[in-house]
Amino acid sequence: MSTVRELIESGAARLDAAGVAFGHGTDNAFDEAVWLVLWRLGLPLDELDEVAGRPVSPADAARIEALLAERIASRKPAAYLTREAWLQGVPFYVDERAIVPRSFIAELLADGSIDPWLDADTRRVLDLCTGNGSLAVLAALTYPEIEIDAADLSREALEVAAINVTRHQLDARIRLVESDGLAQVPGPYDLILCNPPYVNARSMQALPAEYCAEPALALAGGADGMDFIRRLLAEAPAHMTESAVLVLEIGNERPHFEAAFPQLEAVWLATSAGDDQVLLVTRESLT
Repeated sequence: MSTVRELIESGAARLDAAGVAFGHGTDNAFDEAVWLVLWRLGLPLDELDEVAGRPVSPADAARIEALLAERIASRKPAAYLTREAWLQGVPFYVDERAIVPRSFIAELLADGSIDPWLDADTRRVLDLCTGNGSLAVLAALTYPEIEIDAADLSREALEVAAINVTRHQLDARIRLVESDGLAQVPGPYDLILCNPPYVNARSMQALPAEYCAEPALALAGGADGMDFIRRLLAEAPAHMTESAVLVLEIGNERPHFEAAFPQLEAVWLATSAGDDQVLLVTRESLT
């Protein structure tokens, strides 16, 4: 009878050999195998040391084998198989209707990096391109006094967001809005959070299958990745209070961003992926 650790190690070897891609909650085969094995066994994902030596029945081992085989054959992110993703230790429901949440803005909410640009009057927040609603939920948990509009063009993504808003008992503070960019959101807002579609066309063509399993609407940003962002920065000031700030994630597109907006004064915020993934701009700099 195999132990939990033995099944994890053999699973990691299989994932590596199959050449699956990571980046949807884990960045290596071992961590992905830990996630899948512990989830399949119904064990807490953060308690590997406590359960590593536990024997696993042949029936459970067969269920783990089937899950690993599905991960490899389908090339779907693990989060779509487990129907759960985690950001900053907070669990979120997710399925193929929404992108798997992985925004670095979550780190900035947790570590207080945005706080110096806010004040006692910060009350209204917009999470634009909310996807499964994770950033809206994290913002509500971080700032108990705020009210949030969580907007997305995708009605299907908003259905997923509604599950998470209710799961975290935030229906009274988070309002879901179907909106094409800023078109249907009222404002004005004191803080806008946005993790938009920003992947440039060449990068879209080279994405691993795991990323192609996600809604392209949430990823593709046009030739240089800046299509949505051009419109956003032009329209944002009309939806912002005088002292408001916009926190914008652009992934690996900083060169394209700076080429598109060479005169814009932006503050680059440090994340675990470096200081070129997320930027902050004030309403004043946008005008």
